[in-house]
Amino acid sequence: MAYVIGLPCVDVKDRSCIEECPVDCIYEGRRALYIHPEECVDCGACEPVCPVDAIYFEDDMPEEWGADHAASNAAFFDGLGSPGGGSALGPQDHDSPLVGALPQEVTVA
Repeated sequence: MAYVIGLPCVDVKDRSCIEECPVDCIYEGRRALYIHPEECVDCGACEPVCPVDAIYFEDDMPEEWGADHAASNAAFFDGLGSPGGGSALGPQDHDSPLVGALPQEVTVA
């Protein structure tokens, strides 16, 4: 299990979580941030600093956002593997298929 970044992060990307993550497992895509499921140590440091409440432990993701966000976070790393740190890799010019298919300026009710 790992922490997952959900729908409220899309088109926001506050990055507070990146600064708090002690293992540098949060990566930046074009429209959202993603937690690498194999690099995350489940410390939870990222969760309380997220200003849009987008970060949840995988099993606690709100149902209204669907169960797809854990798979979406993992899918972002297809082709990247485990680079060993988001800050060294830098922003990527792609998103997971789920995020990429969302209309621009997603609004969460």
